[in-house]
Amino acid sequence: MSDAPAKRHWRMSIFLWIGLPFLAVLGLAKAVPDLVPAWKAQSGSGITGTFTAVREVCSHGSCDFYGGWQAADGTSTRTNVLLYDEPDSMAVGGTAVALDSGAEGGVFGVGGGSSYLLVTAFAVGGAAAAIAWPVFLWRTWRSWRGRRNSSPEPAGATA
Repeated sequence: MSDAPAKRHWRMSIFLWIGLPFLAVLGLAKAVPDLVPAWKAQSGSGITGTFTAVREVCSHGSCDFYGGWQAADGTSTRTNVLLYDEPDSMAVGGTAVALDSGAEGGVFGVGGGSSYLLVTAFAVGGAAAAIAWPVFLWRTWRSWRGRRNSSPEPAGATA
């Protein structure tokens, strides 16, 4: 006898009880604040400046560059920021023209890229999970309540 349906049920329960709220918090807390800055940078809005790579962090086949950014007019600087949409030629010690559009953790390379799509996907996924989880809880509560109210009285029970 196969226990595949039981495993599917168990996995789905874990996803619904733990995964959905985790995705909701992650998407809403991390992606939503950078959603508008990412789209602003994609449209070319923001303060133009120069990013200088100080360190490279690689994981799972991709690398990110962190460093300092200084506005072209010298009015503002940022330290320890991530360069989103870095050029292929970026290396530690290298520089790139970048836009500061208000993202909390970084600046955006002016060469374009797909980070705005990734941020949008995470924000939409987080919002969908934030909507789906209460719906799941409500349906589970209704189902539980319906089973509880429709259960027969035990034999010999008196009112």
